[in-house]
Amino acid sequence: MITRKSPEEIDRMRRAGRLVGHTLSTLVEAVRPGITLLELDTQAERVIRDGGGIPSFLGYHGFPATLCLSPNDWIVHGIPNGYVLKEGDILSIDCGAIVDGWHGDAAVTVPVGQVDEGARRLIETTAAPGYGVVREYVGHGIGTRMHEEPQVPNYGRPGRGLRLEVGHALAIEPMVNEGSPSSRVLDDGWTVVTSDGSRSAHFEHSVAITPQGPEVLTLLDGARQEDWLPTAAQRR
Repeated sequence: MITRKSPEEIDRMRRAGRLVGHTLSTLVEAVRPGITLLELDTQAERVIRDGGGIPSFLGYHGFPATLCLSPNDWIVHGIPNGYVLKEGDILSIDCGAIVDGWHGDAAVTVPVGQVDEGARRLIETTAAPGYGVVREYVGHGIGTRMHEEPQVPNYGRPGRGLRLEVGHALAIEPMVNEGSPSSRVLDDGWTVVTSDGSRSAHFEHSVAITPQGPEVLTLLDGARQEDWLPTAAQRR
């Protein structure tokens, strides 16, 4: 069932979203050659708990970490380990937090040091010729549960599907591969990688539909709504 949130409930989601956005901001600053995925995960848990939140992912269906960290050809759900980031890597950082029973969920993909032109284009592009849009994994509704109805695919024909209404809250998360859109899951049961070894980028934001229009709840520190939302002309 698709739930509609009241203005008061969306305000609670804003608090969770702000904590997620702030946590991602600190992690983006921390990413550098030489740091390990486990060090980033430890930092994220500290920031979330210091901010009065609880990590959403930790213990979710047995997931063992605070973050999903997916470098290079990993698409999503990467389990942080001792991998040492190196110059030229790209890294998807997926973060969730619960504040007063409400979830925020967002992800960014960042370069590690200096990256090649192909990596830069992949990070900046959500869909373009030559890229594969992942179909097996989609966005979702969000609220008091991290995953609610509806599913939010990153593909489809414009003008079809659910008509958004005030009170809907969605986690929108495109995943784009440099090559084929196909994927496979590693033996850990979580980490999703590209089938052909190509690199992948992943972004996500929690968005609420308010009487004033869509609002990104998980902005990073210093970011603006207009940096992420389409203009009125683009929405027509």
